[in-house]
Amino acid sequence: MTRPLIVGLGGTVRPGSSSERALAASLRRCEALGAETRLLGGEFISTLPIFDPRPSEVTEAQKALAELVGRADGVIVASPGYHGSISGVVKNALDTLELTRSDAAPYLSGKPVGTIITADGWQAAGTTLSALRAIIHALRGWPTPFGAALNATTDLFETTGAPKDAKDAWQLDTVAEQVMEFARMRAGARP
Repeated sequence: MTRPLIVGLGGTVRPGSSSERALAASLRRCEALGAETRLLGGEFISTLPIFDPRPSEVTEAQKALAELVGRADGVIVASPGYHGSISGVVKNALDTLELTRSDAAPYLSGKPVGTIITADGWQAAGTTLSALRAIIHALRGWPTPFGAALNATTDLFETTGAPKDAKDAWQLDTVAEQVMEFARMRAGARP
């Protein structure tokens, strides 16, 4: 297998958000395992227009998202937990994948998808993780067995971008490792 392409999608409209830093940490682990990565963070996804399923003009950003996710061997999605579910900008980015509905492999078809949630409390993290996993299933993706849930009531990251807590680092590494493992297994199973 050539270097797998892992796309990270997520963050918030706030630069340097906890969810985007967690996503970047997980992507760094993918790179250490041999992947090529692309981060579609908050700055990118917050520029996407609200997805309209009616036939209309498709923006360059929407095309880029659909094309990059279509080429990806795996995806990692990171969202803050807002009122028990994923953020609007992350949901809108996932809704934009509707542009791929006519593709040979639409949406997230057969791709391993890692999940990362950051929330101010465990209850919001748990419900948000469940919601994101259900959306990934609806988009025909394969959520990895482990999903990271980080309690963001305190600052989670060092100035270097590394998680402060060893358990958080383990969670983000585990998401990355599972996405990479399943991407490689999937590539090995292709005729």
